[in-house]
Amino acid sequence: MPLYCKQCDSRRLPEHHESEKQTLWLCKKCENFVNMEDVIVREQTDEEREQAKRKLEEFEKTSNFPKEKLVRRKGVN
Repeated sequence: MPLYCKQCDSRRLPEHHESEKQTLWLCKKCENFVNMEDVIVREQTDEEREQAKRKLEEFEKTSNFPKEKLVRRKGVN
């Protein structure tokens, strides 16, 4: 499984694509997709980048996670 990019040694993230019916691994730094055999398939398009930004903004607007207070544990376990 291609977890790290050969070109820049940064971490890759899996993305499932319905049109291609497979999971491709995206390097955020190089912005290219590779398959399971670690062969570069294609580069990320501007449309895909914009779509990812829109999804992130929508998630941030709709999610409302309460901030938790950090509490120090008392005693020894």
